[in-house]
Amino acid sequence: MERYSKITNKNQREIVLLRGFPCAWGKCTFCDYIDDNGRDKEELIRTNHEVLSQVTGEFGVLECINSGSCFEIPKETLWEIKELVVAKNIGRLFFEAHWIYRKRLQEMRDFFGIPITFKVGVESFDYNFREKVLNKHADFHSPEEVAAYFDSPCLMVGIKGQTKEMIAYDIHCLKTYFKLGTVNVYNNNSTSIKRDDELVHWFMQTYHDLLDDPSVEVLYEITDFGVG
Repeated sequence: MERYSKITNKNQREIVLLRGFPCAWGKCTFCDYIDDNGRDKEELIRTNHEVLSQVTGEFGVLECINSGSCFEIPKETLWEIKELVVAKNIGRLFFEAHWIYRKRLQEMRDFFGIPITFKVGVESFDYNFREKVLNKHADFHSPEEVAAYFDSPCLMVGIKGQTKEMIAYDIHCLKTYFKLGTVNVYNNNSTSIKRDDELVHWFMQTYHDLLDDPSVEVLYEITDFGVG
C-alpha cells in the first residue's frame, strides 16, 4: 500500500492516503475502499503520522485523501496537518467529503485558515443511476446544487448500466460548472458492480482530449495518483 506520492503533471501537489474512522455512509454499491478504515484511533494516528512525515511542502499544495470523508480523519491527524501547513509553507489543501457533509465544509476552512479545494464523489449527475444503481446517497438534482458547495466533482465512467449519453452529460456538467474535476475509469473490484469495457473504450477515444486538459484529471487505474 503506497500512501505518499507527488503529482507532477497537472495541478502539481503532494498527496497522502490517510486512514480514517468508518465512512459515515459506507453503502455505495461500487465501493470496497472502505476496508482501509478502522476503529483503533491510536493505530490510525500512528499510520497517518508516518505518512505525513514524508511531506516536504515542495509544491506548497497538499492533498489528503482517505477512504471516506475528511471529517472522518482523527482530530489528532487534522491538527498534525495544520502544523504541517505552517511548518512547510503549504498554501492550499485538497480534501474530499461526501455530499452529506456539504454544510460543514466551512468548519474545515476556518480550522486550517488557508484555501481548501473540496472534492466530492458525484460519480454521475444522472440522478437515477447515481441513487438507484450506485446508492450514493447524494440527493441533488442539478450540477448547480453541487457547485454551490464543492469545487471539484469526481465522476466515474465505464460501468455496466451506464450509457454514452449519461457520460456525455456528466462531462458537460463538469466542464460547464466547475474549474476542476476528476474522471475515474471504473475498474472491477470485489463488489457486484461491473466494468463495461466497450464503454470504456468509447470514452477513451471520444474524450481523449481530456488527457491534455489542465482542469481535468483522468484516472485510468485507481492508483494513477501514485497512492493506493
